[in-house]
Amino acid sequence: MRAILAILLFCITLSSCSEYQRVLSSDDSGRKYKVADSLYKLGKHKKALRLFEQIVPVYRGKPQAERLMFMYANTFYQMGDYYLSGYQFERFEESYPSSDSVEVAAYRSARSYYELSPRFSLDQEDTYTALERLQGYINKYPESDKRQRANEMVDELRTKLEKKDIEIANQHLRIADYIGDFRPAIEAYDNFIQDHPGSDFREEAYLGRLKAAYNLAIRSLPQLVDERLQTAKEYYQNYLKYYESGSMRAEADEIAQDIDVRLGTVEEIEP
Repeated sequence: MRAILAILLFCITLSSCSEYQRVLSSDDSGRKYKVADSLYKLGKHKKALRLFEQIVPVYRGKPQAERLMFMYANTFYQMGDYYLSGYQFERFEESYPSSDSVEVAAYRSARSYYELSPRFSLDQEDTYTALERLQGYINKYPESDKRQRANEMVDELRTKLEKKDIEIANQHLRIADYIGDFRPAIEAYDNFIQDHPGSDFREEAYLGRLKAAYNLAIRSLPQLVDERLQTAKEYYQNYLKYYESGSMRAEADEIAQDIDVRLGTVEEIEP
């Protein structure tokens, strides 16, 4: 009985494949549309895609084009080809701004770019595109049931950019001794503080800037040391302003104490 069922299934599959190949090689666009639609509904996106690619140019400007273009874009989305789904959904939005499916297209276009965003250590061009698309979606559809998820993705992507920027600043600090200049690190921390006012890495940036300024001062020419120590002391006060009870306070205090000793404002404490 099992052997008979297996043979029947094989025959049905073979017949189905043969029919698909006939449709694929035919010139009947209407038939291709119907078969592609059926395959799409069954979740057979790879097969549907081959037919869509043949008929999309044929139906451009026709009444069926709107639905066809959405299915075409969504096929890439369902297959995980996010480069093409992001692009095709974006084209759908531009071509059919009054469509009932335009909100879904906008979300899936933004979501596609989100999926393309790489880990924080790599180039973040796709991350910036995703943020732009997601924020545009949130602004355009404030009552959407996907608004919360869109906001979560925005927060995740912003954190990724923050991690990249703080790592760049930390890298400048790590190599400062080798290049003999702590000013690039100070600038990088300054930029981070300015660009990411609500970041979880902000305390790290304030401390990093203090460390960079302190090391710049103590490695300076004698005539520049005091002035640069005063600048470092100002950075310490900036740190205290926001992180009086910060988790890195002890390290900041240790640097500040040495600054005061070097400036002669307190006596050095014997160990």
